[in-house]
Amino acid sequence: MEHWDHWPPAYDDEYLPDPGQPYWFPQRETMDPELRDAAILRRIQSVMRYAAAHAPFYQRKWAAAGISPEDIRSLDDFEHVPVVTKEELRRAQAERPPFGDYLCVPKSEVMRVHGTSGTTGRPTAFGVGRADWRRIAEAHARVMWGMGIRPGMRVFIGSVFSLYMGSWATLAGAERIRAQAFPFGAGVAGQTSRAVDWLLQMRPEALYGTPSYALRIAEVAEERGIDPREFGIQILFFSGEPGASIPSIRKKIEDAFGGRVFDSGSMAEMTPWGHLSESTGHTGMLCWQDIVYTEVCDPATKRRVPFGAEGSPVYTHLERNSQPMIRLLSGDLTRWEAAPSPCGRTYPVLPNGIYGRIDDQFTVRGENIYPSAINDIISNLAGYGGEHRIVVSREDTMDRLVVQVEHFSSDLAGDGDGVSSFRQLAKDRLRATLGVSTEVVVVPHNTFERSDTKTHRVIDERELFREIAGQQ
Repeated sequence: MEHWDHWPPAYDDEYLPDPGQPYWFPQRETMDPELRDAAILRRIQSVMRYAAAHAPFYQRKWAAAGISPEDIRSLDDFEHVPVVTKEELRRAQAERPPFGDYLCVPKSEVMRVHGTSGTTGRPTAFGVGRADWRRIAEAHARVMWGMGIRPGMRVFIGSVFSLYMGSWATLAGAERIRAQAFPFGAGVAGQTSRAVDWLLQMRPEALYGTPSYALRIAEVAEERGIDPREFGIQILFFSGEPGASIPSIRKKIEDAFGGRVFDSGSMAEMTPWGHLSESTGHTGMLCWQDIVYTEVCDPATKRRVPFGAEGSPVYTHLERNSQPMIRLLSGDLTRWEAAPSPCGRTYPVLPNGIYGRIDDQFTVRGENIYPSAINDIISNLAGYGGEHRIVVSREDTMDRLVVQVEHFSSDLAGDGDGVSSFRQLAKDRLRATLGVSTEVVVVPHNTFERSDTKTHRVIDERELFREIAGQQ
């Protein structure tokens, strides 16, 4: 079961570890990192040869860079392979619809079609081959096993069942692990209140969704006089947005439900997205390098940064053959550390998870600001009402940073001492952390719309200022 030199890999769908065994594949998950790197190099060579034979997209790209699969004799050599960007994928699909010329299997082999929302441009279609879907299920079963999920456990999937890959891949992993998959969904009016009813009735051991939605479920339960701990959830695992690795948000979720939080997730294009996932070691998200090879790279050079440094992940599929991504640039931000994890796995670790995006970072009066830093400060304040918005604007030539924060007080109009203290504490902590003065506007609880999926909290109004200024 653990031999992985053959490519594409094939797994025994009937295999299950003993429930008391902490690893799905003990040898692969605990092997010496240098030996694993040697095996990864062989797999990369196989993937590149396959892509060069089947994908005109990679043929053109590598020819333009003067690189061929035969040139890759080390992982250092692999860093010279040009990265793939999302814009290139969109362009390839626009020119050669519907899946682009990086689809490496016959269209008749495509089993599932998923895709991006298209909110930032042309939506990207994912054509997933039949064999790939089985590998995705196998990979997610592995990482869910690493969280402590076992056969027979009930897994509540509280996320949208649409083109969004998170829900479906979680369902595939739960089914492969022989758990009781509970694909409840999300996104329909009134569904959160019904989720509370079902959680009370079914008492699942595990819950999947986004951190925002878990907090929303807890909020609705408490509004109905129900303690979320009554659900009996032991494992809460998340993807889709930063948050589960932010200490204050993690603590809020764990305190509300009485379970353990596990962060996971990379990109839909890189499904199985669980290749970045926490284990019971709880030292951060592990880079499951034998599923997807992750390099944390300097955003400028696209070369690996040393352990301990910050960079942007670059991903390479090692098991998929339908639309293999080879050095896909994520645009995300993280910091990595060397192995091992306390769970015994010898993968590199992202101790703070994926905590932002390069294009989400904004600059105010010369300081680089990450929304995740603001989220961590605000959500940790006593009296925080559950949501906030970050508004960046311009007055004359000066940037203005305003954080609008919900508060549970029923007397905001009276601006009592509690609200004043809350506002001042928020201002002081934001200034100390961000290095710039921040206005804090306290608003009533439930001012801002809740989301079942990703919550978008940053509003940058400076582009409008620039447009107006340019017209004058």
